[in-house]
Amino acid sequence: MSERSPDDGVRRALSRVVDAARDRLDRGWLAILVLGAIAAVVSVVVATRLFPYHSLNHDEGVYLQQAELLRAGRLFLRPPVEGSYRPWFFVDGPQGLYSKYAPVTAAVFALGRTLGAYPLALAGVSATVVAGTAAVGRELFDARVGVLAGALVLASPLFLLHSGTYLPYAVTAAFEVTFAYAYLRAERTGSRRLATVAGAAVGVAFLARPYTAVLFAAPFIGHACVSLARSGAWRAPFTQVDEAARALFARRLATAGLGVLGVAVALGYNAVVTGDPLVFPYQAFAPEDGIGFGHRQLLAHETQYTVELALEANSRVLATLFSDWVAMGVVGTALAVAGVAASVGVARRRGPTPQSWRRVALGGMLLTIPAGNVAFWGNYNILGALDVANDGLIYHLGPYYHYDLLIPTAIFGAVAAVWGADRLNALLDSRLSDDLPAGRIAVVLLVITAGIGGAVAADTAAGPIQRNAAVSDELEAAYAPFEAQGGLSAGNAVIGGDRTAEPTVTFLPTVYGPWLNHPFQAVRNDPDFDGASLYALADNRELDVAAAHPNHSLRRYVYRGAWNPVDGEAVTAELRPVQRVSGESVRLDASVGVPGNAESVSIRAGGDAGQTYATANASERALTLSLVVADGEARLSGSGLSGAGSFAVADRDELTVTVFVSTGPSSGFSYELVFPVETGPDGVRALSPTRERCPVPDRCVPAGLGPSPPGTFANTTLVSGSAE
Repeated sequence: MSERSPDDGVRRALSRVVDAARDRLDRGWLAILVLGAIAAVVSVVVATRLFPYHSLNHDEGVYLQQAELLRAGRLFLRPPVEGSYRPWFFVDGPQGLYSKYAPVTAAVFALGRTLGAYPLALAGVSATVVAGTAAVGRELFDARVGVLAGALVLASPLFLLHSGTYLPYAVTAAFEVTFAYAYLRAERTGSRRLATVAGAAVGVAFLARPYTAVLFAAPFIGHACVSLARSGAWRAPFTQVDEAARALFARRLATAGLGVLGVAVALGYNAVVTGDPLVFPYQAFAPEDGIGFGHRQLLAHETQYTVELALEANSRVLATLFSDWVAMGVVGTALAVAGVAASVGVARRRGPTPQSWRRVALGGMLLTIPAGNVAFWGNYNILGALDVANDGLIYHLGPYYHYDLLIPTAIFGAVAAVWGADRLNALLDSRLSDDLPAGRIAVVLLVITAGIGGAVAADTAAGPIQRNAAVSDELEAAYAPFEAQGGLSAGNAVIGGDRTAEPTVTFLPTVYGPWLNHPFQAVRNDPDFDGASLYALADNRELDVAAAHPNHSLRRYVYRGAWNPVDGEAVTAELRPVQRVSGESVRLDASVGVPGNAESVSIRAGGDAGQTYATANASERALTLSLVVADGEARLSGSGLSGAGSFAVADRDELTVTVFVSTGPSSGFSYELVFPVETGPDGVRALSPTRERCPVPDRCVPAGLGPSPPGTFANTTLVSGSAE
């Protein structure tokens, strides 16, 4: 009698698993799983290759910063220096800084990071959207419609781009499509468990994006209420009803109960972070940034959002969506319209059935989502200037507030394609003789049609992909100094830098105002502000930041050029070291170039408490000067200077030395040397200055960065010494 090896048991167990899977999965389900896997791979490629530094929508940095905060088990950031570490779209509350967005999207991203890397979260979300759409199509129609619907979503430019961005629209859609599938299947099978899943999914979707979830779920809610009323199941708590009615009422109770729980959690979260359950974080950040008409404002951007403006903006958004951002553009839209017409025609011929009413719920989304979005002024904002073509975020990232429309559009487009294929096969079968293989001819024609459709879909997606690739190329140049020092990684999976490296604090320029991650999304602080790489605003609190991190070396990020990633011209950037200097006095020594065509040179030195002026000999090719700060005043001196004197310095001041070189009656340029100082009983503290050359007063470039006109330069040193 032969002995059985352990491998035999393993093979038998695997065989049983395969047999069980085969029993449950037909070819349609396998195709859906394959589509989901493809979507997951696509999302990782898009995130790491197309958007290695993230997109033009700086909300990505908000969600990723919030994700790191959640991973640390906290809801609030508490920076070591107030004002210097405030991320974009974070609200300054009594308990600390918190995101203006609900935590669901960030929690999904945090899960991906916990499993290994942020792109894993995007992969899961993308797979769910594609496979979920296919599952809904299969549930409402058949397996062929489901698979083709998933493929159409996968081929949509709006899906492709958002599969690789850390934004909430695909995340919310993943929960919504899970709700739709669970609800529809529960209706057909009578499963209370699936009804419970539906309620949980829509509750989470509401917590993520309340208004979006309501617009998506509204047709299903209508279906639920009508079916509950028509069946008489609503009487179940009050009187005796039949078993079917009791089961229906139980399903409705499970779905509604968990859905309401999601609403309760949202209100509870509001109470924790804003102090009022009815005030959402985005309202605390900007009270007039919400749903409705009238005056709307977000920071300095405001408008009078009238019904007329809303209708104009939303009509443009929808036209753009259906012409450029669904699979195959206008061809895909035409298919969806034909699919709706075909579904209506079938319902009329066969009469109303439970399945036809469920299809009506799906079609209802084509009404509720566009109609509801009219009341949201964000659709006006993404267009930029209405009279300027190719403007606004919509040009690069599409009409993302209408992301959910991809689902019914793809399903009804698939309905039309399958209906057309069936009609073609029937037509060929009736027209051809028995000697001609009608089925094979139909397959050949369908393959040709699919090839043409694929080419059209690829062409539709090419434009948005190329535009965003050009943006990433410009951002690559902007982030080159960080890459050179190993501070970034694909998808920015590493936050706070390499902890084994020398700790640094980088002062970032306030390109768009006093915010971090706006625009610098790819460099972020860890929640505890104890990472090896920290990032602070380059403002009048630099000395406080330096004092808060005595063991970190300091540096400034400087760049030359306009920060406009869509203009086709990349910036030139570098990281410049910053020295701490302290003593009884500090002295700034400067040497600046004076070109041969200079006619006069004047100097102004000053701060908040005073200033002084001087002139210099324009014939000198290099002007040297010194500014000594001690005992609450600063003294300007230098070889060949006339009129130099002293001025008072505030306890906390920012001193500026401006050297203006005149090259004619109405021409010239200036050098700007700026550094922070603090004076007190213990002496003077200062940081090394910024150095800029200004062709005109309001447009300066870092001195020594990139090409400079002949004879121009600016060199500085900052040293400490005694007050004598």
